[in-house]
Amino acid sequence: MHNDLYAVVGNPISHSKSPRIHSLFARQTGEQLEYTAIQAPEDDFANTVKGFFERGGKGLNITVPFKEQAWQLADLRTQRAERAGAANTLYKDSKGSLTADNTDGKGLVTDLMVNHGVRLAGKRLLVLGAGGAVRGVLGPILAEEPAALTIANRTLAKAEGLVSFFESVAGDTHLEACGFEQPADAFDVIINGTSASLQGDLPPVSTSVIGADTVIYDMMYSLQTTTFNQWALDQGATRVFDGLGMLVEQAAESFRIWRGKTPDTRPVIEELRND
Repeated sequence: MHNDLYAVVGNPISHSKSPRIHSLFARQTGEQLEYTAIQAPEDDFANTVKGFFERGGKGLNITVPFKEQAWQLADLRTQRAERAGAANTLYKDSKGSLTADNTDGKGLVTDLMVNHGVRLAGKRLLVLGAGGAVRGVLGPILAEEPAALTIANRTLAKAEGLVSFFESVAGDTHLEACGFEQPADAFDVIINGTSASLQGDLPPVSTSVIGADTVIYDMMYSLQTTTFNQWALDQGATRVFDGLGMLVEQAAESFRIWRGKTPDTRPVIEELRND
């Protein structure tokens, strides 16, 4: 009997923690599956996906730079994938239709609220960046009903585009866009959705956005403290988190979609921290 096949597709992919995460989930839940990493050529993503499912593959996670292509390739999209404009999870439904989902926002919100005990309802949020990573998480963040959400980005027009796109699902949340230099008041929660800190760069944000109780969350993660989180600590922030928990939580949601079982993420996060 062959194990069900799953994989993560990206380029580059050798650094991916997804195979390790899913093998830990499988061991924990007693599911028989094989999960590998596939590096797709930048110009041949569609054939990589097609070939995988033709070989009997059951589900794919999609990472940089293919999330938008995965979204376009799908026959069907879940509501959260539709809003995200990108997909990180693909599978065939009962009729054989290629279905796209996006579990990134669920992963971020679960990590913040469950793992770190951060409330979003009624809070003032600052989100840095307006690329695909940010668009992918805004729906689930807005569903928690923060009082206000400001999207700051180098190119103002991109931030404004996200505000107009998400206005219809914002409910009572006050949505606004601005440049990086604009916000001057302290926020309850700041989420860095730019990849700048991986290159050692910082979005040019004023230090005044950080107050004594501000929660800092960098969607990126690295073995050392990310550049953004180090900057926040230097400004006196005390509750500072990186994106490792988000990575594990979005994987757990993909696993649930595919296998119908929700893994316990805490021991997996701890194991990855200690790798």
